[in-house]
Amino acid sequence: MNNFLRFLQFLALGAWIGAIMFLSFVEAPGVFGILPNLDQAGSVVGYSLTRLHYIGIAAAVVYIVAGFGITWRPNWPAAPAAILVFVMLTLTLISEFGVRSRMNTLRSQMVSIQATPAENPLRIQFDRLHRASVGLEGATLLLGIAALFLTVRRAG
Repeated sequence: MNNFLRFLQFLALGAWIGAIMFLSFVEAPGVFGILPNLDQAGSVVGYSLTRLHYIGIAAAVVYIVAGFGITWRPNWPAAPAAILVFVMLTLTLISEFGVRSRMNTLRSQMVSIQATPAENPLRIQFDRLHRASVGLEGATLLLGIAALFLTVRRAG
């Protein structure tokens, strides 16, 4: 049973990390390079990012539940890899329900991001939130790689 639970932990982190990498290094650059304007590309990436966040939330739950199944000790959540997964989950929740929701509000107020001048206060705020979103995803990716390493090391 422990082998299956460890497999679930690896699968959860692998899917989450892989999804972040695909979105960041394949989809987003490709979509922004292929589609004719920023608004269309942003809509596609935004749609995917929301799905990525839900994958991350599910992956965190799977990882944590499997961890409790492997180690029945009440102090298991204090293990370094588990702490990293909790931080990843927190960053993902902040990104989806804080940053992205505010970006969506600004997007609807601007109607077109591409047509909104860079010095417009709404655009300035949107660009700041976009940088925050990218930073949150980057941090989640790095924490995920560290959590995966610690999980593998613990299993070995």
